Amino acid sequence: MTNELQITFWGGVGTVTGANFLLEGNDTKILVDCGILQGTPDSTDENKKPFPYDVKFVDFLFITHAHMDHIGKVCKLVRDGFRGTIFSTPETKELANVMLLDALKVMDMKSKESAQGPEEKPLYEMADYNQAFMQWKTIQYHLQTQISSDFSVYLKDSGHILGSSMYEFTYKGKKIVFTGDSGNSPAPLLKDTERITDADYLIVDSVYGDRNHEPKAERDQKFKQIVIDTIKAGGALVIPAFSIERTQVILYELNNLVEEGKIPSVPIFLDSPLGAKVTEIYSHTSKDFNSGVQSEIKGGDNIFNFPKLSVTHGSRDSQEIVNTPNPKIIIAGSGMSTGGRVLWHEMHFLPDPKSTILLMGYQAIGTLGREIQDKPSQVVIKNTVVQVKARIEMISGYSSHKDSNGIVDMVSDTAEKVKKVFVVMGEPKASTYLAQRLHEELGVEAIYPERGKIYKLEL
Repeated sequence: MTNELQITFWGGVGTVTGANFLLEGNDTKILVDCGILQGTPDSTDENKKPFPYDVKFVDFLFITHAHMDHIGKVCKLVRDGFRGTIFSTPETKELANVMLLDALKVMDMKSKESAQGPEEKPLYEMADYNQAFMQWKTIQYHLQTQISSDFSVYLKDSGHILGSSMYEFTYKGKKIVFTGDSGNSPAPLLKDTERITDADYLIVDSVYGDRNHEPKAERDQKFKQIVIDTIKAGGALVIPAFSIERTQVILYELNNLVEEGKIPSVPIFLDSPLGAKVTEIYSHTSKDFNSGVQSEIKGGDNIFNFPKLSVTHGSRDSQEIVNTPNPKIIIAGSGMSTGGRVLWHEMHFLPDPKSTILLMGYQAIGTLGREIQDKPSQVVIKNTVVQVKARIEMISGYSSHKDSNGIVDMVSDTAEKVKKVFVVMGEPKASTYLAQRLHEELGVEAIYPERGKIYKLEL
């Protein structure tokens, strides 16, 4: 038995995805997040590798939010022998249930498609999924919970997506805070990221560690103008969208523009079965929305539904969207164009100079979305060469991640007390820049940690 406190970063360093952090003290082992690696050529193989620690001796797994780069390997962890308790907010558990089941269906589909080739073992199976949710318990915001003789935990709202949380672990009087993905506040739907004022050790994300988003007013005006310009040109506006948060924000913004008569009335398609399921969850958890949105709902506004919006479910309905005369707006997954129905629409509308592909979120290196963002003359989709003649637009202001200034502001609240800040969940350039900026502007010791290195935390 040891009183030492230590942390090891097994994922989410040197990359935006694959969050997996191990906190240990007094023989208690706590994992924070267990996500898949995304967007790299070897990500599929990497995700299947054994965990670099003995999962049977892990006591707890805390999930910050329900994006796959934070939950995608939860069921694999269970499959490999983890029998500890999984904790998250109720909203995160509900969203994770939908996301992990959808991922399982996709894996089964890919397995059938490759039936004639070598058998591809899925990351997890239905039994593992069921077992994971038997071990999964929920914890509310703002409730101090003792989880072992030496560790207690307190949850705050990170403002990133529905149910996202920051975890404040207290061990022998020291507070270790994991921000998860901190939200881009003020956000269209969600409450602001709560303040961190007394952290001894802080683990922060850095997706946009070296960049700042455009101002909200500029972002809103740009979105409206892109919609109007595409409609005037007689094209299709294709928006690759993440199922959680981004899809709901886009629907909310379009709802406002339609109801206020600020854009012409055209057919709008939500072509994402997963996005539609997530939107249903958002619809019945409005208590997590900010006060402005809650007032709209109380006033009778169905913020995710409006005239000319169609939600497609079957693949045949999805393909029929192409035959609907332009102009039109199509919201489809996946957000980085790594799969899903958006590929079908990109194949049809990328060659059309009247149409627009609007990227409204982070595009990881190695993804088709990142390739499109770089505006090439052509791309390959489903083994087909597709000419790129459509207008390519990017709006970073709708990101649900804090930008560089936002992270610095967040850390400044605890700068006088914090002993060390670990900068994770970013590409190397973004993480190292942010670590340097935090040190130079706030005078804190900020580290871009190494994967697999044990960091002792002084008590």
